[in-house]
Amino acid sequence: MAALLNKPMLLFLSFAASLFLCCHFSEAALPRFHHPLKTDGSLSFLVVGDWGRKGLFNQSKVASQMGIIGEKLDIDFVISTGDNFYEDGLMGINDYAFYDSFSNIYTAPSLQKTWYSVLGNHDYRGDVEAQMSPILREKDKRWVCMRSFILNADIVEFFFVDTTPFVDKYFTDPGDNVYDWKGVLPRNNYLSNLLNDVDLALKSSSAIWKIVVGHHTIKSAGQHGITEELVVNLLPILQANNVDVYMNGHDHCLEHISCSKSKIEFLTSGGGSKAWRGNVKEWNPEEMKFYYDGQGFMSVQLDEAKANFVYYDVFGEVLHQFMVSKEFHSTS
Repeated sequence: MAALLNKPMLLFLSFAASLFLCCHFSEAALPRFHHPLKTDGSLSFLVVGDWGRKGLFNQSKVASQMGIIGEKLDIDFVISTGDNFYEDGLMGINDYAFYDSFSNIYTAPSLQKTWYSVLGNHDYRGDVEAQMSPILREKDKRWVCMRSFILNADIVEFFFVDTTPFVDKYFTDPGDNVYDWKGVLPRNNYLSNLLNDVDLALKSSSAIWKIVVGHHTIKSAGQHGITEELVVNLLPILQANNVDVYMNGHDHCLEHISCSKSKIEFLTSGGGSKAWRGNVKEWNPEEMKFYYDGQGFMSVQLDEAKANFVYYDVFGEVLHQFMVSKEFHSTS
C-alpha cells in the first residue's frame, strides 16, 4: 500500500498527522487551532493584508518594519487579512510566487512564526485549493490558510471568515476575472452553512475577547467602502454575539472606525503593499477615528483586561493607537 502513495500524498499524510495535535473540528465543523499565551498571560501579534506583490509597491519595506516591530513586541503570530498573492492568486502548489511574495520577503527572525491567513478576492482568481494545500506548509512551516477556521488562545478566540463568496458581483458581473468556486458551489448552501457555523461557534465561545477576521470590509471609507452583503448577513451575527473587533483588508489603507450603534471596533489593515492615495469617502467624524491612505500594518497586544492596537506606516512610525478596556470597553 505504501508503495502506491505518491510524494504529494505522503506530504499530505505527514501534515495531517502533525496538524492533528493542534487542530480539531468543532461541532460547528470549523477547523480549530490553539495557540498558547505567553507566560504572563498576554498575547501579541501583527496584522497585515493585501501584500503579495513580489516585494514591489513597498511590500519589502513594510516587511522590514514588521520584522523590527515584531521583535520589539515578541509577537506570537501574524494574521493576514487576505489578498495574499496578486494579481490572480497562486496557479498551483509549485507556483514560485509563494516564495517571491511570502517566504523570501518576510525573512526577519521575528516573523518566523505561524501566519494565520484568510483568502481574498484576488486569491480566488487563482487555484484556491493550492493556496490552502498542506504541501505549502511543507515548503514553509509558517503558512496556515483555510477558508474559515477558529484560532483559540484561551483569553481570546479568533474567527476567520471566508468573505469573498458573499459578494454578489463576483458571480453576476465578474468581467474578465475568472474565480475558482470549487468547494463553494452551490453558493447559497455554502453561505448558509458558513453563517450557521460562525453563529454557533460564537455562541459557544467562552473567551473574554472575540475577534472576527475577514478579507472584505464591513465599514470603511476606502475605495471599496461598505460591503452590503456582509452588513446584511454577517454583521447581525457579530452584534448578537458580542464580538469586540472585526479586522479586514480589501481596502488598501489603514483605518479605525468605532460604530455608534454597537461596541464593535472595525479595523482595516490592508496596506501591505500597493496603496490608494487620496481615495477616501466622507464618514461620520464621530465614528472615524483614523484613516491613512498609505502602506503599513497593525500590532495588537492584549491580556484579560485590555487590548492595545497600534498602526504603523512603511517607516515604522506610529500613526494611530488606541486601547480597549474589557471592563468598560472604552477607547481613546
